[in-house]
Amino acid sequence: STMSFSEAEVQSARGAWEKIYVDAEDNGTTVLVRMFTEHPDTKSYFTHFKGMDSAEEMKQSDQVRSHGKKVFTAINDMVQHLDNSEAFLGILNPLGKKHATQLKIDPKNFRIICDIILQLMEEKFGGDCKASFEKVTNEICTHLNNVYKEEGW
Repeated sequence: STMSFSEAEVQSARGAWEKIYVDAEDNGTTVLVRMFTEHPDTKSYFTHFKGMDSAEEMKQSDQVRSHGKKVFTAINDMVQHLDNSEAFLGILNPLGKKHATQLKIDPKNFRIICDIILQLMEEKFGGDCKASFEKVTNEICTHLNNVYKEEGW
């Protein structure tokens, strides 16, 4: 399954992503806190976030902040390889495998987190920014779902 991004799509997706990646830790944290707040069941995967109920408390948590940054860093690595399926999947596949087999994260959560990222892009930078990145999130979710299928989900 190769990806089909035109050169123009790659450039506009990277431009959109750069805007939000500049503040990777803060924006990554915002995305996670929103996910935990709007979809409280997602907190159950993170044992150390379980007791945290207020968004304020989560925002201050070093663990939430570092995981938010980790998520953004992984996406950033993928964004650098939109024009190279092999390199893109080289980052995505092990990540998907780990979430499927070790962490046992329900794959629907990837769509949730991608949608929240798109929502944040739209709020901060407008609809064009969001539109430029939508195809990337679709690719990420599609390929993650494929990895999960291979792992027997």
